[in-house]
Formats: sequence, structure tokens, C-alpha cells
Amino acid sequence: MTSDPLAGPATPARPPRAILLLLAAGIALAALNLRTAITSVGPLLDEITTGLGMSAVGAGLLTTLPVLCFALFGGLTPALARRLGPHRLLVCALTAVVVGLAVRALVPDPWLFLVLSAVALSGGAIGNVILPVLVKQHFPERVGLMTTVYTTAMALGTTIAAAATVPMEQATGEWRTALGVYALFGIVAAVPWLLVLRHEPARGDSSHALGFRQVLSTGLGWQSVIYFGTQSSIAYILFGWYAQMLRDQGMEAQDAGLALSYLAFLGIPMSLLLPMLLTRLRDQRPFVVMFAAFYLTGLAGLWIAPLSGVWVWTTLVGVGMGTFVFALTAFALRTRTGGGTAALSAASQSLGYLMGGAGPFLFGLLHEISGGWHVPLLLVVFLVVTNLAVGMWLGRPRYLEDVIAARGLSREASPTDR
Repeated sequence: MTSDPLAGPATPARPPRAILLLLAAGIALAALNLRTAITSVGPLLDEITTGLGMSAVGAGLLTTLPVLCFALFGGLTPALARRLGPHRLLVCALTAVVVGLAVRALVPDPWLFLVLSAVALSGGAIGNVILPVLVKQHFPERVGLMTTVYTTAMALGTTIAAAATVPMEQATGEWRTALGVYALFGIVAAVPWLLVLRHEPARGDSSHALGFRQVLSTGLGWQSVIYFGTQSSIAYILFGWYAQMLRDQGMEAQDAGLALSYLAFLGIPMSLLLPMLLTRLRDQRPFVVMFAAFYLTGLAGLWIAPLSGVWVWTTLVGVGMGTFVFALTAFALRTRTGGGTAALSAASQSLGYLMGGAGPFLFGLLHEISGGWHVPLLLVVFLVVTNLAVGMWLGRPRYLEDVIAARGLSREASPTDR
């Protein structure tokens, strides 16, 4: 068996079929857990803050924690993976999810609740980065299929936590139970990874591992960061403000909530269809253009006649949000090795989620200043256009490792660059 791809370009020997099936199941089950700590909180935010006596500052921090944790722990993931190995690291991440979700549902102190929420979110942040690496490492010839598996499972877990939390709270009469039950998902997800731990490839020389500075020294690296950041910012804006925007236009609260749920649900068919299609092409720029066209058409409808065609506009915007699937798939498409995938994923997600977190704040600020929704929608249009421009570069068939190697050779050939 050769060295771990996280430590260099070598690839491990192919595991037996039974182990591959366990790995595939483990990837899918782990992906179910990546967003449950987030989307289970929103529907019960009033009950949580009241039950814990949480201040407005605490509530604001609770809603900001996902972005902060995704940025911090996502950035640390490649170094942790080199030290522990990706399999063991994912077990640790799932353990953090289980402990954070289960124990925070029991504590009476609001600040301890925030700390334990950060523990759970750290597991999700690590999973965000490490799952594309595991797909690249174990299924290099099935990247499209396995990306479909984990992005669909992630969308499904997101939807389940958003849709089932309130009914569980109403059935049990206790918000703590409704939050804590998602720890069971993490326990189930850890089982396949515990079974395959001894099949993890040996870790090799980490001196060849790619880091943040190498990724961000390339145009490709920054294109991935900005593409991920702009699509993330758009998504956070829509999930945070879409229902309120429709209500201000005269839609009933229940219908506005249903429109938002439908927007979120569209992520499932996008996750099912897009990865396989994206990986069949060497050049993904036609998809980049398609996403932007759907986005801009839907936004134009929301600008001109928000309610008369709301389901059409929501569908168009939902298809445009396929940018998220391409952003994740690009980590494997634009790299040759697991180490490259880890580095590109970590840099893009850590910095990209920080960009994403700023989007809803700026959107709300523009709404407050302008007193309407047209000016904030111009911000979304700007983000879509930026996403399109950067995506036209990111969609070209290139590899991060080749770009870095060419840059290094160019410097060696030119003494003035030293």
C-alpha cells in the first residue's frame, strides 16, 4: 500500500468491494449530519432563546456560529487530516456532532449551549472539507456518482432537520428532545467508519502537502474561493430573507414559509442530477452560464411581479442555486490528488463561508436604508454576475497541482522571481 494522498501524489491500493460499499455508505451517512446542527435551530429559535433565557446578543451569536465554525475548523481540516488520517478525523468529527447535539439539549446555561453548538458545528465543518477528499481518495473514477451521493444526502439531512423539528417539538412538548434527537444520526453514521478504520491508507511524507498559501498563490485557488463565497452569500441571503420579502409583498406567512421550503427542497434534485452531468464534461462553463441565466431570470421576476409568478421565480432561483453543487464538485474536478482536493476545499470553504456570512447582513442593511427590496436585490444580482465571471475561469479544465508546479518551474527559470 502506498502513501496517503493527503501527503503527496501517490494513491492507495484499491480496497476490496465490501470495504468500498462500507465507505460509500459511510460517506452518505456522514453527509446527513453536516447541517442538522444548523437547520434544527432556526424553526425553534424563539423556544430556545426563551427556554434558556438567552439575550439578543446570544441569539445573534447562535445564528452567526455556523459561518464562524465553518471558516475556522474548515481551515484546520487539512492539517488535522495529515496528523490523524481522514478516516479517524471523520470519526472524531462525527463524535463532536453527537456530543454537541446531545449534550447541548440538556444544559440550562445559554453560554454552555453556545459552546456545545460550536462543538457540533466543528464536526460539520470538518465533514464539509473531508468528504470531497474521501470521494477523491477512494472513488477517483466515480467522482460524479459519489458527489451525487453525498450532496444529495447533505440536502436530505438539511431538509429533514428543517421540516421535522417543529413536529417533533409539538409531539413531545419539549424543544430539547426535538434538538437532541439528531445526535442519533451521528451515531449511525460513525459505525461504517469504525469498521473501516484499519483499512485507512498509511500516511506518507507530509512535506509535499499543499497548504493555504500555495492554494492562494494561484488564480485557480482564488477563483474557487470567490465562486464558493459568492454562491454561499446568495444562498444565505435567500434562506434568511426570502420568506420575509414575500410577506412584505402581501403573501400570507404560511405560503411564504412554503415557498422557502420549496426553495430548499430544490437542492435535492439538483444534488441528484448535477454531479454526474458536471463530471462528464471537461469544461463546465456551459453549466456556469446556465446557473446565472436561471438566477437572473428568477430575480427579474421577483423584481417585476414577485407574487403573480412566485412559484416560477422560486423554481428558477432554485435551479440557479445549483452553483453550490458545482462549487463542491469543483474541488475534485480541479485537482489530481486527495491532498490537492483537501487544500482547495479547505481554502475555498473557510474563506468562502466568511464571505457568505456577510451577505445577509449587507442585504438587511440595504433593505433598512432603502425601505424596500429592489436595492437589496441589486446586491444579489451583483453577486450572481460576479459568480458568473469567476465561474467562467473556474469551469476551464485545469488542475491545481499543475498550476502550482508550472508556477514553481517558472520561478526557477527566472532568477528575478526569487
